[in-house]
Amino acid sequence: MKKIVTASTNPIVTKTITNACKNFSAFSCNLFGDTDSIISFINYELPDIKVIDYTSATIDCGKILESIHEDTWLHYGGVISVCKDRDQARQLEELKDDNVLSILTIEEFAQNFTRLLRIIDQNQQFLYARGMQDIIGGREEGSFVCGNDPLDIRFYINFLASYLYNTNRISHEGRMNLQMTLTELLTNAVEHGNLGITYQEKTDWIMKGGNVMELIRTRAQDPKYAGRKIKINYSIHNKASAFRITDSGDGFDWRKMMDRRAASDETHGRGISLSRSFVKNLCYNEKGNQVTFQIDNLSNATNSVPAIMKTFDILEYKDKQIVFKQDEMSNDLFFIVEGRFAVYVNLKLNSVLTTSDMFIGEMAFLLNDRRTATIMAIGNCKLIKVPKTAFLSLIRKNPHYGIFLSKMLAQRLALQSQNAYVIQEKLDALQSVLQNTVLDKKKNF
Repeated sequence: MKKIVTASTNPIVTKTITNACKNFSAFSCNLFGDTDSIISFINYELPDIKVIDYTSATIDCGKILESIHEDTWLHYGGVISVCKDRDQARQLEELKDDNVLSILTIEEFAQNFTRLLRIIDQNQQFLYARGMQDIIGGREEGSFVCGNDPLDIRFYINFLASYLYNTNRISHEGRMNLQMTLTELLTNAVEHGNLGITYQEKTDWIMKGGNVMELIRTRAQDPKYAGRKIKINYSIHNKASAFRITDSGDGFDWRKMMDRRAASDETHGRGISLSRSFVKNLCYNEKGNQVTFQIDNLSNATNSVPAIMKTFDILEYKDKQIVFKQDEMSNDLFFIVEGRFAVYVNLKLNSVLTTSDMFIGEMAFLLNDRRTATIMAIGNCKLIKVPKTAFLSLIRKNPHYGIFLSKMLAQRLALQSQNAYVIQEKLDALQSVLQNTVLDKKKNF
């Protein structure tokens, strides 16, 4: 069950969340009215979604976010911020906080939280469990379908970009570029595609002092456009990720916009050409209602170092240098900062560990036993060596870290058990086929 923790004393917020969670059995609701309690819960329970209410005067929202930022390696998932009005929302948006999935006014929150929770429920794979993506398979494909509400679109953008960033597939800069590109292309899909708003119509509206969001909302209520949808397809692989955005409109003349350059007298229309500088192979179909693009994923990205390990030195290893040998009596834990490591069991290559695996040597560390494999660096690599006594001392001071590591190892064991079950089923099926083949041959004789 996924945890949602809420820092609020505002009855509108607490009632909205309580009612919404009743509709989704996959989520548990935890409400707190004071700052210290919420911070303690976040550290020990590691909730997937944090709702922070800036309308509650007795809660120090800045302190809560600061506690998350103190060790972003530990805290993942996302934050939904609730504020009193649009002015405060703009102030929070300017902070560009990596953890924030959505910023809503109190009215928007009351109207839309159930819908956002449905999005989260339908896409729980993006509630990132650190260190699990390569075990899951490293290849993920799927799609989102949304209407013409800018709030939903913004949430999908942040949801997807945050996941790629938290799984070390894109850098902070890459995240900003992806968010900008998705925002531009999805806005075009809504405005010029589904709602048929022309470039000139948008220009005239802006020149008269109109708010573009109001233009979108007004047009979206027209029965002619109300049922139109946007489909966002994604294909996330180890080396690259691809995206396809398809709207339900009649298309638009994208060629005019593709090579548009910045000009001082233009109020809009430069987003497509700017997006082309951020991503690869951006192209539209002939009709203009579908656009595709790709991004390169980081290869062997450097892991952010957990706060409790920053006091230890980073050790560098050269290509083919041995970290430790099989059957050695040592139980230090190694945190992978950078690089790849070959795992040899009885002189045979068993697997390769990367930054996604996070740790080397946890079995001997936990069981106080001999090393079960030989570990050799592939290329230039970096590790943090943490002696068991030192790590235990750190855990005593930061017990929530022990809980986190236990959960991560339990997740890995659960997935390995599932994989073993699938493999056994395939072996049983193969055995059955072989037995039937043998029987058939005997009958023929």
